[in-house]
Amino acid sequence: MPNKLDRLLVVDIEATCWDGQIPPGQENEIIEIGICPLDIASGQPLEKHSILVKPTRSTVSEFCTQLTTLTPEQVNQGITFAEACSILKKKYRASERVWASYGDYDRKQFLKQCESFGVKYPFSPRHINVKTLLAIIHALPKEVGMSRALELLNLPLEGTHHRGADDAWNIAKILSHLIVTARNS
Repeated sequence: MPNKLDRLLVVDIEATCWDGQIPPGQENEIIEIGICPLDIASGQPLEKHSILVKPTRSTVSEFCTQLTTLTPEQVNQGITFAEACSILKKKYRASERVWASYGDYDRKQFLKQCESFGVKYPFSPRHINVKTLLAIIHALPKEVGMSRALELLNLPLEGTHHRGADDAWNIAKILSHLIVTARNS
């Protein structure tokens, strides 16, 4: 299927995490998928949506809750990883659109988890790493975190940092700024 270039899908995931080593018998697992479609014509973020995913091979640690605000009770009300990937394909047409994330962790985690769970990868192979793109465009000596990127662009951080939907929205604002600035130069 040809790529649709009407929207970019900005994605940010949160995964189970620990302060230190991964406990024996557990693995990093996606617990939230934040998604924000970005309209190409206007360069504007359209909406933000959060998909909570129930972990099956790990638990949400106290450290993870402190970082993301996601509790075990919240994510245990989530859907399966396979159902979440199905939503990405059907509702957002993720396999037909270019998608973006901040850094490469999200892309790699999706690839790893899809392989581990035997779930078809929901995205197009066309991925934009916004972290690297920002560093290149602004001739930075190294890549910077999302909150620092917002500061550099004089954009406010909206919502709760380390929540998928809010981070996807903020990343979409960064990408929007880069697209609009490039068009106007």
